Amino acid sequence: MTLESTLAHGIPGDVSTGSSPLRCRSCGSAGLSVFYEMKGVPVHSCLLLNEQAEAVNFPKRNIALGFCESCGFIQNTIFDPAMLRYSSAYEEQQSFSPRFNSFAEALCQDLIQRYDLRNKKVVEIGCGKGDFLVLLCELGKNHGIGIDPSYISERVGSENVEFVQDFYDERYANLTGDLICCRHTLEHIPDTYEFMQTVRRSVGDRRDCTVFFEVPDVGRVLREIAFWDIYYEHCSYFTLGSLARLFRKTDFDVIRLAKEFDDQYLILDARPGTGTSRLKAEEDLDELRRDVDFFATNYSKRLGKWRERIDQIRHKKQRAAIWGSGSKCVSFLSTLGITDEIGMIVDINPHRHGRFLAGSGKLISSPEALREYKPDVVIAMNPIYCEEIGRDLKRMGLAPELSAV
Repeated sequence: MTLESTLAHGIPGDVSTGSSPLRCRSCGSAGLSVFYEMKGVPVHSCLLLNEQAEAVNFPKRNIALGFCESCGFIQNTIFDPAMLRYSSAYEEQQSFSPRFNSFAEALCQDLIQRYDLRNKKVVEIGCGKGDFLVLLCELGKNHGIGIDPSYISERVGSENVEFVQDFYDERYANLTGDLICCRHTLEHIPDTYEFMQTVRRSVGDRRDCTVFFEVPDVGRVLREIAFWDIYYEHCSYFTLGSLARLFRKTDFDVIRLAKEFDDQYLILDARPGTGTSRLKAEEDLDELRRDVDFFATNYSKRLGKWRERIDQIRHKKQRAAIWGSGSKCVSFLSTLGITDEIGMIVDINPHRHGRFLAGSGKLISSPEALREYKPDVVIAMNPIYCEEIGRDLKRMGLAPELSAV
């Protein structure tokens, strides 16, 4: 099964909430236990809308996260792939942040050094707007091919990189490079096992081909009870262990497992093999079971504290703004049912300005709009950007209370 058909047509033998046991889409085991449920979630959080009414009435569905005791994989057991429509209207670009760009460049340099990626061929599955692939090719003088339905030709380009505005599937199996890269795409794939089988068939027996994957770390989400990091587009959630087990099950030998970006992201390097090799970082099932239990036990309390915080803003009549209009923001607003308590949403990505958020219908503004708004409180949707945000606020002559989720 391909990415496109997976998103468009659903999964044969998919999980059910009826009498049949829930089945893991990563390892095939039956008996998943649901530990988190949320109703009325916008089906897209990075698909921006031009009209407020359209944004408010954007389609919504439910989430029911199930945990697989066998492999540790976590999935939305009632995910409906037919609801999604990835296109050029999908705005996920992060390269307007100096902090993120520093991370991306360091990651590129490490891959180039680690695998001698100089004058080589790189294929990126789910390349988004192409920033990372272009950087990897420019730094290593490599040739790249990027595949993504949301790519916009006018946005990012390079004479050394070709882009295909499409979903990755068997039609592109011939696009095998010295490195196959896939960043922040696998968490959007419902049938992860079938998808990785497609990638494995593409690589074949080329043992000199390295695959590099990057996904969010659900372990951090569980331990921090970061409910804003759970949203409909992310139907699949991984720890280092569950990610490695998926790759080994599809006959990859995992050669590196690590956490990056303040331990928010997982990275994995692998090569075709027998899938028998194990790394110490993979042995995390017992810890993960505790994390799932901790999240389920303390979620209501965490939600209650944030509702108290929002109520304080209302009672004190403080002018509050959220910095960061991505998926975290959409989930934060919808989960807490926030309406007029937050008066402004800002983002440094200029392609988001003047558009509306799915669900809440809130307008996205440039940070410069804060000069006139003069916020008392600014909530950063990712703590890793607080220093960067603080500098921007100071430059604008503003000194609000700055906190992060």
